Amino acid sequence: MDLKQLTREAETALAPLFEHIDEVAQKNTEKVLDAFRCERVSESMFLPSSGYGYDDIGRETLDRIYARVFGAEAAIVRHSIACGTHALTIGLFALLRPGDLLLSVTGKPYDTLDEVIGLTGKPGCGSLRDFGVDYAQVDLTPAGDIDYPAIGRAIETYGDRVKVVYLQRSKGYMDRPTLTVETIGEVAAFVKARTKAAVMVDNCYGEFVEETEPTSCGADLAVGSLIKNPGGGIAESGGYLVGRADLIEKCGYRLTSPGEGTEVGATLGQNKSMYKGLFFAPHIVAQALKTAHFAAYVFSALGFETEPKWDAPRADIIQAVKCGTPEMLTAFCRGIQYGSPVDSFVTCEAWAMPGYSDPVIMAAGTFTQGSSIELSADGPMRPPYLAYFQGGLTYESGKVGILSAARNILKERGETV
Repeated sequence: MDLKQLTREAETALAPLFEHIDEVAQKNTEKVLDAFRCERVSESMFLPSSGYGYDDIGRETLDRIYARVFGAEAAIVRHSIACGTHALTIGLFALLRPGDLLLSVTGKPYDTLDEVIGLTGKPGCGSLRDFGVDYAQVDLTPAGDIDYPAIGRAIETYGDRVKVVYLQRSKGYMDRPTLTVETIGEVAAFVKARTKAAVMVDNCYGEFVEETEPTSCGADLAVGSLIKNPGGGIAESGGYLVGRADLIEKCGYRLTSPGEGTEVGATLGQNKSMYKGLFFAPHIVAQALKTAHFAAYVFSALGFETEPKWDAPRADIIQAVKCGTPEMLTAFCRGIQYGSPVDSFVTCEAWAMPGYSDPVIMAAGTFTQGSSIELSADGPMRPPYLAYFQGGLTYESGKVGILSAARNILKERGETV
């Protein structure tokens, strides 16, 4: 296989798609810049606060900037939110009370929420189920579409007990399409015509892929991680919640304590990286999208099934490659690791990661541990052995990583490169 020739063919075919990606990045960059200017961002906002963090102007301004960018009433952006699962947990516990019901309408949420909801794990560990919150789900149709009749029946069955209708935008570890913002808006309208429940969206991996965000199209709360898209590869930790002001107030009380909410929380010198990361985010997301399209083209040419296809529209940065066997999934992830800037010498192995129901193999030669806006790949060791690839701070380095994975796959198959 001549990978240099395959690269030339791929980039010729992908040129019109790359042009569209750049157009979206330009519009989202303008939106971010407008928010920075409207909130009169200054160097003083990068100064650290300590202790209680009262009156931290940088923290408070960044919250308002996120609200503007995401088309929401209010926001919480904190470096102290440990991960996306932590941010989602804040939102779920803020909105749900004993006797309430959480209704997921995109099938089972991402694996790390199993113990949060109480689907797995030891009783008494503090899950929603421990606190008397029930759970129900509506699966997607076999074609991967929203099952509106089933959602309607579930709302009718559970009635006023449904307090949160939950959507996961990306595929997670499922083999299904990612939801577009338009689809999320349609689901929100359908739900609100039938119940007063809040519509909550796991927005991870979707920020800045399209020109709009779920909270500007009907979602009541959207949640994500700063070491994914909106951190721009610069924020070193953190998460965000954006949405209706009354819901964000409740989330603030869950984040810290009732009565204090978002009024406290020292920033400890992390403001600048979060501001700068948001500034870079539309461009970095564009680089990751280009890398994902390139990966789909290359691995399709090598005979693998990919989701989405190389020429399909996208609503997140994730590219799934159906490896088919444990050996091929391992070869893929090891190839990504070998093509990374950090820890390229490390040989990936599957292991029992906390919060996951199956052993997971991960490739992440990243500057920030676990950052999936950087070049990374992972997958659970279960059929059909899907590799979930995402990230790439630059298209050029992302391309190197993809070609490294391709060479490792070819080697595993006994083919000459």
